[in-house]
Amino acid sequence: MSAAGRPLRDGMSIGAVLGELRAEFPDVTISKIRFLEAEGLVQPGRTASGYRQFTGADVERLRYVLRAQRDQYLPLKVIKEHLAAADRETGPRGPLVASPLVAGLPDAADFEPRAERRLTRETLLATAGIDSGTLAELEQFGLIRPGPAGFYDTTDLDLARVVRAMAEYGIEPRHLRAFRAAADREVGLLEQIVTPMYRQRDLKARGRVDEVLRELAALSVALHTLLVKAGLRGVNTS
Repeated sequence: MSAAGRPLRDGMSIGAVLGELRAEFPDVTISKIRFLEAEGLVQPGRTASGYRQFTGADVERLRYVLRAQRDQYLPLKVIKEHLAAADRETGPRGPLVASPLVAGLPDAADFEPRAERRLTRETLLATAGIDSGTLAELEQFGLIRPGPAGFYDTTDLDLARVVRAMAEYGIEPRHLRAFRAAADREVGLLEQIVTPMYRQRDLKARGRVDEVLRELAALSVALHTLLVKAGLRGVNTS
C-alpha cells in the first residue's frame, strides 16, 4: 500500500517510487534506490526502451530494506540474506512480511495495540483463578496495577494467570519483584530513546515512532529471552 493507503500500481518509474518512499524516508534519493538495485536487493523490470518499471512488491521490498537499515542497523549482507529466505518461501515478487530477527521469539506485531477488556476485581479473580490475597500481593509488589477507575484489563488477566502457574512451583508474588524492576528498567530505556522522536514536528515522522517503539520492545524481549536461555546452560540439572 502507498503512504496514502492506495494500492501500489505496477509499472512505476523510479521517480514515482521515490515519491512513495519519501514520506517515511525523507533522506532517500534516486541514487540510493539505484545503489540498492546494483546490490541486488531489488530487481525492477525494464521497458523496451530500458526504463525501470517497479511493481508494488518492489516498493515494499525497498521499504523493508530501508527500515532494516534505519531501525535495526542491519548490514546489507544480512538484509540480503533475509530477502533471499523470503524469496524462497514466497517468490521474489510475493509479499514480504517482516519476521522476527530470531525465529520463535516475539516480533513487533506482538506489541500491536489490542482491544482491552475492562475487568472488575471480581471478574479478574474468577477468570484468573486466584484469590483476593494473591491479587493484593500482586498489587503490593507492583506486578498488577489497576487503572484510575479501579478496573483491570486483559494484560492484567494474562499476568495473573502466569503468576498462578508459577505459584504451582512454589514461586510467590514477593519473589517476582525482580521481574517488575527489570521490566521497568527496560521500559525506561525505551522511553529515553523514543521520547525525543515524539517531539518532532513532522507528524508523519512522529507516527512512525509507534512502530519503532514496538520493534524495540520486541528486540528487548528477545534479548531477555536469549540471556535467560544462555544462563540456563550453566544450571546443574544432574
